[in-house]
Amino acid sequence: MNNLLHSFESDGIVLTTLDQALNWTRANSLFYMLFGLACCGIEMMQTGGPRGDLDRFGSVPRASPRQSDLMIVAGTVTLKMASRVKRLYDQMAEPRYVISMGSCSNTGGLFQSGYSVLHGVDRVIPVDVYLPGCPPRPEALTSALIEIQKKIKAERYLRKQK
Repeated sequence: MNNLLHSFESDGIVLTTLDQALNWTRANSLFYMLFGLACCGIEMMQTGGPRGDLDRFGSVPRASPRQSDLMIVAGTVTLKMASRVKRLYDQMAEPRYVISMGSCSNTGGLFQSGYSVLHGVDRVIPVDVYLPGCPPRPEALTSALIEIQKKIKAERYLRKQK
């Protein structure tokens, strides 16, 4: 019973649980927020372009946090920007997911000795997948998106675990 759909071709019957069906649709229709802060934003745009083609995974960019369920923090987060990142995260609908893309958003990167740089976006919002690199390749962002999809498919959406 590991498959999403169990098909009996002779009878034309398809069996699955409601949780699995909902998670399959949620995982394959992620709307990510356009949120590039520094040079990692260029790699994020490249991933959404014709070569990376995140659309084939059902991921579509959205400019509004109220229409997004995935935030990709791409680049250096300053202390001044941290409150804005938190506000945008709070405006997103539940359930919401975060990918921290690049060394700067993970730990402050090259600029961590600066007084105005946040030492990791996880100090402000919870992060689901960390993506290392400076800047990470578009293939790595695609891999992180697949990890988010695996996480969503494993959730119990209707019956929350205690």
